[in-house]
Amino acid sequence: MAVACGEKPVENAEVKLTTTMGDVTVRLSDLTPTHRDNFLQLTEEGYFDGLLFHRVIGDFMIQGGDPRTRNISGSEFDVYGEETGNPRYWEKIPAEIHFPQLYHRRGALAAAREGDAVNPDRKSSRTQFYIVWGRTFDAQQLSRMEQHLAMQGIALPDYVRETYMNEGGTPHLDGQYTVFGEVVEGLDIVEKIQGVVTDDMDRPLEDVRIIKAERVK
Repeated sequence: MAVACGEKPVENAEVKLTTTMGDVTVRLSDLTPTHRDNFLQLTEEGYFDGLLFHRVIGDFMIQGGDPRTRNISGSEFDVYGEETGNPRYWEKIPAEIHFPQLYHRRGALAAAREGDAVNPDRKSSRTQFYIVWGRTFDAQQLSRMEQHLAMQGIALPDYVRETYMNEGGTPHLDGQYTVFGEVVEGLDIVEKIQGVVTDDMDRPLEDVRIIKAERVK
């Protein structure tokens, strides 16, 4: 049985993010062991403690994990600023894209990354992650989106289509970013966070911070 950072079994590991707006618990996928173990290691190091959700887009997602946000307010954060601090946190990890087993349904936990132009292998940020909120789609909207996805070899199975129609998500990201977990508690908190007021750089006007991340299972 695989273990990470101690003697606890890794399978079905869960991490609770205690934020200034409430608690969100995520379950990490065993289909993505590199991302899973990396997230657990960062959690056990206390890396996420004190970081902001620095990028929030309503009806889309909330993003955190940037090491530059630890000791500043969101209004001071330059989204396009230079990489600073421990270079280890700016390392990339190989993509683990498992579609359609893992897709961008509402509550999905995924890794941020640089764009294809500079990152054709779609390697993930080691530290930055996002949690999907998205929106629901009707059949006609999904069909139009599928035409675009088909150019990348992506087809939405019926159960995935039904989820996007009934629960919501961000299907245009499928097959392009690594999904490595999902929210199992606190989706209402994700809804609150994605609904905060932001500036024109998608930074919350009032800081939303991760107080503590801890493994709970």
